[in-house]
Amino acid sequence: MHLMKCCRRGMAAAAVLLALAACSTPPTPATYAQELPVLDLQQYFNGTLDAHGIFQDRSGKVVKRFTVVMRASWVGETGTLDEDFTYSDGSKQRRVWTLRKTAPGRFIGTAPDVVGEAIGEVAGNALRWQYVLALPVDGTVYHVDFEDWMFLMDDKVMLNRAAMSKFGFSLGAVTLSFSKRPQAAP
Repeated sequence: MHLMKCCRRGMAAAAVLLALAACSTPPTPATYAQELPVLDLQQYFNGTLDAHGIFQDRSGKVVKRFTVVMRASWVGETGTLDEDFTYSDGSKQRRVWTLRKTAPGRFIGTAPDVVGEAIGEVAGNALRWQYVLALPVDGTVYHVDFEDWMFLMDDKVMLNRAAMSKFGFSLGAVTLSFSKRPQAAP
């Protein structure tokens, strides 16, 4: 009898949690439309930026630490983000993004290891990128889904959190802090 009561309570609690989860919707860029400071992607990603980051596996363990030096520039509605990564194990990687503004607050991004196009949307202080990255791991290349959120903190600092998944299952997360270098005086 006691076991049946415990099972019923457990099932009731699970039903409530499932109902709450079904009612919650993930944030969209519009969620942050009123947040300040307003992110101007073309202005922030212009010049040289430094970043420090970590990759955590799905258990939360930090697997890699890294730094990035990004040189960014724009010609009209097209931007280039040239990133040099240095990992804690001494390995290096380079990724060059080409960004194109397609509408107010909307961007398309491409890079050699991005499968297809990255779709970007800016609102308020936030930017969300969604894309598939071809990630080499131990001699095999995996196509991994990224949902990449960036939040402008002030005119120099941006925080970035990217969730990685495959077939809907979490693989881990990347966390970065970007810092914009002061522009040299003319």
